[in-house]
Amino acid sequence: MARKRRGSAATVAFFVLVSLIAFAAFVPAFAPLPSLSLHRSGPHEARYQSFKIDEDKFWKDGKPFQIIGGDLHYFRILPEYWEDRLLRAKALGLNTIQTYVPWNLHEPKPGELMFEGIADIISYLKLCQKLDLLVMLRVGPYICGEWDFGGFPPWLLSIEPKIKLRSSDPAYSKLVDRWWSVLLPKVASFLYQNGGPVIMVQIENEYGSYGNDKAYMRHLVDLARGHLGSDIVLYTTDGGTIDTLRKGTVGRKDVFSAVDFDTGSEPWPAFQLQKLFNPPGKSPPLCAEFYTGWLTHWREELAQTGANFTAAALEKILVKGGSAVLYMAHGGTNFGFYNGANTGGNEADYKPDLTSYDYDAPIKEHGDVDNPKYKAIRKVVERYSVAPLPQFPSNIRKTGYGKIHLQRSTSVFGLISKQDPANVVVSEKPLSMEAVGQMFGFLLYSSDYSTKDDGGYLSIPKVHDRGQVYVSCQSRAPAYAGVIERWSDKSLRLPVTHCAERIKLYILVENMGRVNYGQYIYDQKGILSSVYLNGKTLNGWEMYQIPLGNLNEAARLDPVIHLPLSDGMKFTSHKILSDTADKKVEPAFYFGRFYIPDANQIKDTFISFKGWGKGVAYVNDFNIGRYWPSSGPQCNLYVPAPILRRGENIVVVFELESPEQNHSLYSIDEPDFSCGSTVKEH
Repeated sequence: MARKRRGSAATVAFFVLVSLIAFAAFVPAFAPLPSLSLHRSGPHEARYQSFKIDEDKFWKDGKPFQIIGGDLHYFRILPEYWEDRLLRAKALGLNTIQTYVPWNLHEPKPGELMFEGIADIISYLKLCQKLDLLVMLRVGPYICGEWDFGGFPPWLLSIEPKIKLRSSDPAYSKLVDRWWSVLLPKVASFLYQNGGPVIMVQIENEYGSYGNDKAYMRHLVDLARGHLGSDIVLYTTDGGTIDTLRKGTVGRKDVFSAVDFDTGSEPWPAFQLQKLFNPPGKSPPLCAEFYTGWLTHWREELAQTGANFTAAALEKILVKGGSAVLYMAHGGTNFGFYNGANTGGNEADYKPDLTSYDYDAPIKEHGDVDNPKYKAIRKVVERYSVAPLPQFPSNIRKTGYGKIHLQRSTSVFGLISKQDPANVVVSEKPLSMEAVGQMFGFLLYSSDYSTKDDGGYLSIPKVHDRGQVYVSCQSRAPAYAGVIERWSDKSLRLPVTHCAERIKLYILVENMGRVNYGQYIYDQKGILSSVYLNGKTLNGWEMYQIPLGNLNEAARLDPVIHLPLSDGMKFTSHKILSDTADKKVEPAFYFGRFYIPDANQIKDTFISFKGWGKGVAYVNDFNIGRYWPSSGPQCNLYVPAPILRRGENIVVVFELESPEQNHSLYSIDEPDFSCGSTVKEH
């Protein structure tokens, strides 16, 4: 999905006019491509199951077919809710489901493959088929999608020499070949011509917004054909401009080029432009990403789009026989540490995505459909559906379990004091998280310096993404000194400690999500430069991994729960140079319990973090995501019912700054995006 809103309808129309004039000049080799119908049986002569393109239409089993689809990503929905969400999509009038396949979820470590739980794509495809929903499968290897690193596994960033992503680099291609040699044979039996639901398979994702390596794209096509055969419709998706289509399309007659564009733009000029990059008769108008809403970053206002505006824009496509895929039909949740991020003009202009991927989609993050956007889109789709729509669904029941009191377990310094020294990484220079093997979450860096530099200035030119700084004497607990952030190029004045011996320095660095779009996707995490104290390089570092589980991983939180107050430290704070009062900023673990007496009382809920600082939370060892209410707009985290259980439910919070004054959370029955900002409609 492209992360920059594109130009106005007038701009698109301008590009079309220019392109019609200039077309012969820059794609002379494409024009003479023959129509595939010259050497294939016509679409009306269908086999048992066939899906083809001809006469600028899609043909399913010999009949014209209009795709009215929507994105629902299996990896953003608990498997227990897959069927529920798909049925809600079907009741919206959708006949096709589009989904990405994130490489990083399926191969978290080199050669360690995962296709269970939330990564069980095979069960998801079977479910789509059971519900009579077709599938457009976006296999990457790059997916974007506001997902960490655009779906690439982060261990790619630990390879030396550095590989060139999304290119013909042989080292990169070899790894893609290995991954697809596992994935594509798994899905081959689910292709439509093989009796399955998959009608189309996307190659890469909006490549024209990134590069222009035609050899790379053609290699992916050849690889896909080798595993999937010649009958499946392969497609690319690019923004509806001459530049992105020229760079991103493959230029081969066996690959269909689709477009996407801003909701509200006039669609048909973009579809005319699309025709220039498909052979004659092979360009059914398809908006592969019709945006029903938009993403939101932390520290931004909540993005929303009007229901009637969105529905009217969709109808402009459908009324003339065009096809569209709603992005998103249902957004879901960025559970774990898998949220992505974007950048502005440089890599320091860093913008991490929320845990919620609600996207202002018609099916809300928690599955609700009783809202104006769902109703408006359903009303439009019903006019073009060839079959009656299913009954309007009811909302899922939600509840609040009330106050949850938490107690402090241990600080991060107490946790690392119990680590086996053999697991501590020692280096003259600070190493990246990927080099240490901490692919997600947090890494604690430690060094020391002379007392003559007491109270000096600390500078880290490149920290990804946020470093909390602490200092201590040998016999004292660490004192908070301040924070150094990727998006703020400032040095930090350290407190005067009056230590008699060398002064200990700690920097707790948080990976807040890797960039998933644009030129800065090679986004290593941790301290990526030298560290300077009073202008001099600080050498001699130890690095401690923080054992937090990601999505589909064991959380390893038992030591946290069973070591209450185990660090034995009384934490101190330093008053930063400002007029605010001292505030304890302590990275520590807290845990609490709440009880559900009966199984029939288990329902979806939300945990409110109002009054807390910043961190990550677990419920029954499941990573429900990051919270940061002081920055907003998200105040609470979604807790789906399948995570919960009858009896005792355990909540563990890793709070980076300061807990709510009473150490309390609240389980409530509705989402809340009122923190840190106000709602803004686009």
